[in-house]
Amino acid sequence: MKNKAVLWTVLFLASSCWAAWVYGGKWGSSGLGDGQFDQPHGIAIASNGNVYVADQYNNRIQYFTAAGSYLGKWGSYGTGDGQFNHPHGVDVASNGNVYVTDWMNNRIQYFTSAGSFLGKWGASGSGDGQFNQPMGVTLGPNGYVYIADTGNNRVQYFTAAGSFLGKWGSAGAAAGQFDGPTDLAFNAAGSFIYVTDYSNDRIEYFNAAGTYAGAFGSPGSGNGTFDKPAGIAVAPTGFIFVVDMYNHRVQYFNAAAAYRGQFGEPGTGDGEFEYPCGAEMTAAGWRIYIADSDNDRVQYFDCDNPAVEPSSLGRVKAVYR
Repeated sequence: MKNKAVLWTVLFLASSCWAAWVYGGKWGSSGLGDGQFDQPHGIAIASNGNVYVADQYNNRIQYFTAAGSYLGKWGSYGTGDGQFNHPHGVDVASNGNVYVTDWMNNRIQYFTSAGSFLGKWGASGSGDGQFNQPMGVTLGPNGYVYIADTGNNRVQYFTAAGSFLGKWGSAGAAAGQFDGPTDLAFNAAGSFIYVTDYSNDRIEYFNAAGTYAGAFGSPGSGNGTFDKPAGIAVAPTGFIFVVDMYNHRVQYFNAAAAYRGQFGEPGTGDGEFEYPCGAEMTAAGWRIYIADSDNDRVQYFDCDNPAVEPSSLGRVKAVYR
């Protein structure tokens, strides 16, 4: 009987995921120079692995190799084409075009992968195709552009060239309502879009046309609770990573929204955060980049056993090395 108990213990541990999300590296510091930041916010990854960062208060987009080597930049303060007034969100289409939410200019701009201006849409207001301080942007598997229209408490979506297609959401705390949506991300199948409902301290999810499907989270600092969820990324496995801004951490959940682990704590050291904002997952799902906003840097974390992580049935521990 003792040997049988030991066998069951071994089988349980083998079926539990002991893969760890470990600190992998960082880049950036405070300033105006190449590779420096002033409150970085959104992050996006191109198909070639290049990392695009919305350098919010420097009013520019910078891009880097996957390891953080500086490649280029564009943008300056203003209202002209290619200029910004606090860019917040960024995402990259399958053809390499880069979409940016131009927060205080209440518009969306898009560019080539090297920053050449291609087009724009939007104006201040609450009508279709208008915005009130838009923050998050994500490209759906259908090629449509989804925008977290933060001040209007809704999501709007468009064709790749900016033609209005639809919207959902209103101010409130009921199912399908928002209080400051800030970011959004699709799962790999395109069946759900997850939205960070910032001031309601929860994540809501919908189908691609905006039909409400569910929510998880509540205010707090315990496991599975949030204090201003600001960013979100979804792995190919369905795991959901939420940037829990005022708790200075990242929490992650399985596809059924069950809590599975977390990493980060307040501070300036490796693996620590000061008001993190944006998040983006690599296509393979083994690395996640985080915009560590008040520390003016980008940090990335790697799954130390990618072969184990997708089949997780139990606990996941997070460590630093």
